[in-house]
Amino acid sequence: MRTLLLRMGLVCCALQSQCLAGDGILSQFNAGDFISPCAYTEACAECGDIGANCEGCGDRCLSWLKQSDHCFDEFISPMTNPVFFEDPRTLTEARFIFLHQALPTSLGGQNIQLYAMQLRAALTDRLSLIATKDGFIVSDNALLNDGWTDINAGLKYNLWRDPASQTILSVGATYEASFGTPRTLQGNGDGVFHLFASGGAEIGDGAHWITGSGFRLPADTKAENQMWYWSNHLDKKIGDSSVYLFGEANWYHYMSSGTAFGAPVQGGDLFNLGSVGIAGHDLVTGAVGLKIKPSP
Repeated sequence: MRTLLLRMGLVCCALQSQCLAGDGILSQFNAGDFISPCAYTEACAECGDIGANCEGCGDRCLSWLKQSDHCFDEFISPMTNPVFFEDPRTLTEARFIFLHQALPTSLGGQNIQLYAMQLRAALTDRLSLIATKDGFIVSDNALLNDGWTDINAGLKYNLWRDPASQTILSVGATYEASFGTPRTLQGNGDGVFHLFASGGAEIGDGAHWITGSGFRLPADTKAENQMWYWSNHLDKKIGDSSVYLFGEANWYHYMSSGTAFGAPVQGGDLFNLGSVGIAGHDLVTGAVGLKIKPSP
């Protein structure tokens, strides 16, 4: 099974041009200056964490929306297992996903494509709203019609962040509602809960490791399968460029069998078929690639 995955994101928002602490002795930063966001935060020491209520720090995009945590700008988000492998950082962003998948002949062959948009919104310094599954599927496969995917949304909370050591840990939960098109193998069951943890750390000079693990727990275990996954991402920034080389690996362990799909075949992230005879089976995937980040 061959999969091509493209992800593009826009992160909101820029640092304010001024920082005014309580004693008023801090100088003005010009909007065009390339200053370290962490240095900016350290300068605003009285503001505490990113986005605290101090004039000039924690600029908001909207009245209820906060900027991304820019003290981990050297990290890049994971690419594979896109619905469940969550970036541990607190982000405000819109991320477009295009996925092209070649299906095996045992499932009728041909291809499917997914067009989707993930949304993340920082509500506080550590709490964010995430919506990681939606979109429209276009299919050439006889078993699958064109149609809408299910939709999930939930919350992510940053338990630990240490900019000095570049380590971070977050936990979260989402609920996937069965709003999708049944003929697209979506819309089955009574919804799925996803409980997860993800963390990251800088390793050496310009290398980063991100790991995430979680459980997919359907309300109806006959219509959908329970699953445990563990995903890992390792990247290395190439010199002083904006290019990253990365590798990823994902392990999916199916914890229960269903009755809705009559073959022991199951999806990794986009589909949950409720397949028979799948309990105890494992799926391992891997990927290598390049990522270019022109700007923090």
